[in-house]
Amino acid sequence: MGNLVAIVGRPNVGKSTLFNRLTKTRHAIVSDEAGTTRDRQYGKCEWGNKEFSVVDTGGWVVNSDDIFEGEIRKQVKIAIEECDVILFLVDNKTGVTDLDMAVADILRRSKVPTLLVCNKVDSNEQRYDAAEFYSLGLGDPYCISSLTGSGTGELLDAVMQSFTKEVTEVIEEDIPRIAVVGRPNAGKSSLINAFLDDDRHVVTDIAGTTRDSIYTKYEKFGFNFYLVDTAGIRKKNKVNEDLEYYSVMRSIRAIENSDVCVLMVDATRGIEGQDVNIFQVVQKNQKGLVVVVNKWDLATDKSNDAIRYFEKTIRERMAPFTDFTIIFASAVTKQRIFRILEEVQKVYQNRTTKVSTARLNETMLPIIEATPPPSIKGKYIKIKYCMQLPNTRVPSFVFYANLPQYVKDPYKRFLENQIREHWEFTGTPINVYVRQK
Repeated sequence: MGNLVAIVGRPNVGKSTLFNRLTKTRHAIVSDEAGTTRDRQYGKCEWGNKEFSVVDTGGWVVNSDDIFEGEIRKQVKIAIEECDVILFLVDNKTGVTDLDMAVADILRRSKVPTLLVCNKVDSNEQRYDAAEFYSLGLGDPYCISSLTGSGTGELLDAVMQSFTKEVTEVIEEDIPRIAVVGRPNAGKSSLINAFLDDDRHVVTDIAGTTRDSIYTKYEKFGFNFYLVDTAGIRKKNKVNEDLEYYSVMRSIRAIENSDVCVLMVDATRGIEGQDVNIFQVVQKNQKGLVVVVNKWDLATDKSNDAIRYFEKTIRERMAPFTDFTIIFASAVTKQRIFRILEEVQKVYQNRTTKVSTARLNETMLPIIEATPPPSIKGKYIKIKYCMQLPNTRVPSFVFYANLPQYVKDPYKRFLENQIREHWEFTGTPINVYVRQK
């Protein structure tokens, strides 16, 4: 389970640019149109053989330009609750503002390690301007330029030293760890309570390694698993519930800690942008997935057409990954609750499915021969051999080709879909690699 680092600060100090720099994503995905996949708020950063997660708090709030103090304060408070280290970004060119003072005030009182990061220091002369940020009372400012990347190395070293807790895995057993995730009020707590029922004694709590994330060991009806329960599901959180990025922040830890995620969608509201955001975190961490359409007892139209329409919409929004089960359930009436557990068990097993090399080649090579990768610039791509890689977290297949660089994503998806058609990989992501033979 990794550490979580948040980037906070007022608008236009360069939070997204620093985020892109740390997570090595390109600017291509920074688009300020509403409704584009907001991929830029959550990513992984690697430094010195360690990996941690980075969250850009600014990206989640809509029209973040005309943002009020209140909203920024909320973001900062949530970051304090959820994160291990906070990077407080200020703008060297504009100097200290009232809003910076207000944020610094909250951060000084928190117990979370905070690094003051002075952005837009593009030359050595400009370093002298950074001195005025000492007035914020947060120690030495780290001078960086997130555009050119100067100074980010020292910053990352400091981040590494600020991680107070050593991360140790408590759980050794080979049983699934399930995270129940979804928007506020989609019925996560009701589902967890429906699982647990009143038999609290079948439940043993194992204090998780991360603060207030708890694994609940669960043995019942022949099922055996851990529920990854971030404390937020149990105690109604102190922060305003409707804050959009709050539910994603809450989910990140649970998702990173789990093997299989149960994504709850509210039948009365349909699938919304927020559900897609959480789904993308599941995808980035390559976890198994079961989608549960909850509150089905309240749905006005339960016809087969309605079900088909619902399934179609969900798969369209989640594409290109569409091979997962959708269950229409109700946590309150306990309708199809056990079907969810059966499905989770199945997805967990699918993650460990091994396909023998002989069978893989027998099945896949004729398919590849019938529909080879499209030739590029008159060069023909030949795939002669394939195998499943051993000991991977997610089923991973490698295809050996003479010109791997010419095999593009659409063809890799075609290969993935063929594998899914012939073997049972429902609910689990698959990696397809093409390498030089």
